Amino acid sequence: MKRLLKYFTPESASWLILAFILVLSGCKETDKTEEAIAKIPIDLKISRFDREFAKATPTDIPKLKNEYPYLFPMQFPDSVWIAKLSDTLQVELSEEVDKAFGNFATETEALGSLFQHIKYYFPEFETPKVVTLTSDVRYEDRIILTDTLLLIGLDNYLGKDHHFYEGIQRYIAAGLEKKFLASDVASAFSKKVISYPRNRTFLSRMVYYGKELYLKDKLLPTNTDAQKIGYSEEQMDWAMANEEQIWKYFVEQEVLYSTDSKLDRKFLDPAPFSKFGLELDNQSPGRLGRYIGWQIVRAFMEKNHVSLNQLFEMPADDILKQSNYKPRK
Repeated sequence: MKRLLKYFTPESASWLILAFILVLSGCKETDKTEEAIAKIPIDLKISRFDREFAKATPTDIPKLKNEYPYLFPMQFPDSVWIAKLSDTLQVELSEEVDKAFGNFATETEALGSLFQHIKYYFPEFETPKVVTLTSDVRYEDRIILTDTLLLIGLDNYLGKDHHFYEGIQRYIAAGLEKKFLASDVASAFSKKVISYPRNRTFLSRMVYYGKELYLKDKLLPTNTDAQKIGYSEEQMDWAMANEEQIWKYFVEQEVLYSTDSKLDRKFLDPAPFSKFGLELDNQSPGRLGRYIGWQIVRAFMEKNHVSLNQLFEMPADDILKQSNYKPRK
């Protein structure tokens, strides 16, 4: 006990108290922000086209076309849609979506909260009309966001082990979980406010994705980090445990300022794992470059008081220098 007391001086006690006060004040500020966000009114309208189409008869097609013209390309005659009403795959898709989502209450609440957060940080944002549908599992287009419309292909969120996804590569199917739905919508929104860098260095592209993930920190405060980046909890743990070694590799291999597009495929693009050229590669999650970019942006924002829009305009090199980024060990 005496040994411990020897190090616990009045000065160290003062620092501990100050640190506690700073943490406490930060929590209070966050609580105030969330209280203000929760009070923001939004006009959220959700149309369940998937259910309407599933219940439709051939005589309903003209009405549906009138209400949802953007879902009925003009080059296809009504006979195509009438045939689809009784198509066995379409019927099964609709049934499976209904089992998974029911009345869509949980997702409605999550989208409402997301839109409130967007409105808080981007006051000019107008809540889009939300339309849910089935898309024949076109997972690459599962979220389509315009200024006035949000289309969500619910058949792309039935769970990684669903039999509809048997022909899809496992690392892609892993993202087809409804827990990622709000995060995917946030990603679609990020494309509207964060420009892809003209500077083609690996660092610029890493930080671009880091900005997107930091935006999710703000827009999806109740989501886990794994949900934001699209990892399993085990993959998230791997990234955190190996962060120092990942960063060390990037520095030692001098890839930060490289413009080699192959680095995207190795560390940024969706993939079953990241490619360091080591035996342990297949133990790693893909997109680790995005994870490191996220930590760089987080470190920068902890030390600098800038708005989101100011952050999005800053060059990656400036963000890295001012972040004083030190990977967790």
